[in-house]
Amino acid sequence: MVGFDTADDAAVYRMSDDLALIQTVDFFPPVVDDPYVFGQIGVANALSDVYAMGGHPLLALNIVCFPIELPKDILRTILQGAADKAEEAGVLIVGGQTIDDQEPKYGMAVTGIIKPGEEVTNASAQEGDIVVITKPIGTGVITTAGKQQCVNDEILGAAIENMVTLNESASAAMMEVGVNACTDVTGFGLFGHLLEMLKASGVSAQINWSEVPYLDGAKNLAKSGVVPGGTKRNLSSIEQSVEWTRVMDEPDRLLLCDAQTSGGLLISVSPDKLDALLAALSSRGVETAKVIGRIVAGDSVIHCQ
Repeated sequence: MVGFDTADDAAVYRMSDDLALIQTVDFFPPVVDDPYVFGQIGVANALSDVYAMGGHPLLALNIVCFPIELPKDILRTILQGAADKAEEAGVLIVGGQTIDDQEPKYGMAVTGIIKPGEEVTNASAQEGDIVVITKPIGTGVITTAGKQQCVNDEILGAAIENMVTLNESASAAMMEVGVNACTDVTGFGLFGHLLEMLKASGVSAQINWSEVPYLDGAKNLAKSGVVPGGTKRNLSSIEQSVEWTRVMDEPDRLLLCDAQTSGGLLISVSPDKLDALLAALSSRGVETAKVIGRIVAGDSVIHCQ
């Protein structure tokens, strides 16, 4: 039902009139030093693709790359963090695969379920829709600063809390209200994933730069030059599809493309359902949701104003 053609978050395969499978996979190197937290982030990130489609994750397989010479207690701690976060989500880890690799990596292959026809894809944004994001951005910049040891514990801790938070509640809210399209914000950054939605839906968007929520410290770090390579590549790849209708410094443009780990949901909702969506998000504890723009007619261009 959903495959490669729209660069969506996961595949959806119909099993019967009442059941479809959602399948996805994601893994990456450590973004934090704490192995337990790394395991938690890996799970929250992998499950996010299922939540973005409105589904319920059920089963997961661990994907582990780990240097054979490192102490096995580190690996045990990564997997414990992962197991605890999976338990929080009601997901059963049923196995996995581990290989020797010079750089540790962790993630999951995840299977979820949904009723056919209820899946939310990135390909149905409608002209006039309101664009909502459920988490602030800036984790790429902040975790890079953490690796360089040039960020304080409070800023890094807030970014970690952002990453380990499941998108389960945000997904439940959008399914209660009914939205037109959704994707999650991860490696391609806010503008990269928004552009995928616009291309899949055949529309454009107006984004109010001043309304985009950022994690504390992200702007100052970007202006000081602490920017991951993936963020720079993201900006380069989408610049031809962005109309910068106001003068913006490069750090501001980079932040809109900052490569996120376990970011929030990016939702396209009809205006008459906006208040209900924001109320549903708030009632489930998602207090960071923000309206950042609207969908307009056009050929897949982001108008940043």
